[in-house]
Amino acid sequence: MNQTVANQGLNLAHYWSQGDAISHAVAYVLLLMSILSWYYILSKTWSSWRIRKSAGALEGFWKAPSLNDAIATIKHSDSENVYTPLAMQSAEAANIRAQEGSLNAATDPSELITRTLRQEINRVSARLENGLTLLASVGSTAPFVGLLGTVWGIYHALIAVSATGTVQIDKVAGPVGEALIMTALGLAVAIPAVLAYNAFTRVNRVTLAELDAFAHDLHAYLTTGARIGK
Repeated sequence: MNQTVANQGLNLAHYWSQGDAISHAVAYVLLLMSILSWYYILSKTWSSWRIRKSAGALEGFWKAPSLNDAIATIKHSDSENVYTPLAMQSAEAANIRAQEGSLNAATDPSELITRTLRQEINRVSARLENGLTLLASVGSTAPFVGLLGTVWGIYHALIAVSATGTVQIDKVAGPVGEALIMTALGLAVAIPAVLAYNAFTRVNRVTLAELDAFAHDLHAYLTTGARIGK
């Protein structure tokens, strides 16, 4: 009976009540890390699914009868607006009529298209990488934040032992349990962030490879003399 009562007392609320400001701060930091990482995990999962779904529109782009129709086709299917900017901006660059005295007036049309495509790929790449730095940071630092809570919990256990002069389970169970919980929380926050970072990095690598191939094909097409509406 006494053992049952003791076990019922050693729950999360008990550990929380036994903690001090530092252990509570560590728990709040881990909670904040978890909320931020799961926000990016869920949002980027949805975004990545939509990007991969719209990748099939690239095949329909080249089957369109004209460049105007091709842009309209890809714009309709590209819900994340990843591939469309390359087609639209490069087409505008191909049709630009630079004003006299501007820098574009002295730029070769092929170089202007290349620069436009490169700028758009850089913009899309920055969008795809948004949130990855945070996931990498959470994945690498959360275990150490949990370890800080672990060390602090063990320190409390040692203080309890030194205060009593003897090793008593009821005196050290709370701090040691707190230490183990902090370790588990740190790993629980870090593992999803690391797995998500690796998954999103792979998706981004595939998407950027497709963008690079699409940009190469656009450049080859637009530098042959084709123009919008022709």
